[in-house]
Amino acid sequence: MNLKAERGAATRDRVLAVARRLFAGHGYEGTSIELVLQETGLSRGALYHHYSGKDALFEAVLEQVEATVAHQIRKSVRGLSDPAEALIAGSLEWLRLARDPAVQRIVVIDAPAVLGWERWRAMEERYAFGMLKAALGATGAVPEESLDIHAHMLLAAINESILLVARGGDHAAAERAVEDFLHRILRRA
Repeated sequence: MNLKAERGAATRDRVLAVARRLFAGHGYEGTSIELVLQETGLSRGALYHHYSGKDALFEAVLEQVEATVAHQIRKSVRGLSDPAEALIAGSLEWLRLARDPAVQRIVVIDAPAVLGWERWRAMEERYAFGMLKAALGATGAVPEESLDIHAHMLLAAINESILLVARGGDHAAAERAVEDFLHRILRRA
């Protein structure tokens, strides 16, 4: 890689790290481009060279967080041959990962509002939601023709658990409840 490309990559990495911290701490609405510029030391032109605006910067941060979450979920199910156990393990890993305030704020709270439901869901389809849907399909617990709606309902139940825990709930109790819920659903298949 040439020096100019290396510098560009380093700048993008630095901007993403700062933006992730700011979006996690202040939310999308509370994070201004001016604050990003102040924290990174970049000029407006340099920032806009890499990201066309705040929406594009948020989307890049979200993509990075989603990729990290997906990687961790894949690691958590590695070696599990039973699709039901993989679904449960992956769901519980998502619940654990979402304890991170950055993940909660960026992925669960702000992303649907900032990107809009359709763009957010398209990104989710490439990452965690896509994995959840594939795992649910592999269990055979629901008919293929209703897989999408069941996967949406399952993700909604898990995400609601995340939001309840984020507001002061008991992490361990939420994990037990989600695990019990998943076992009950999968036993009825």
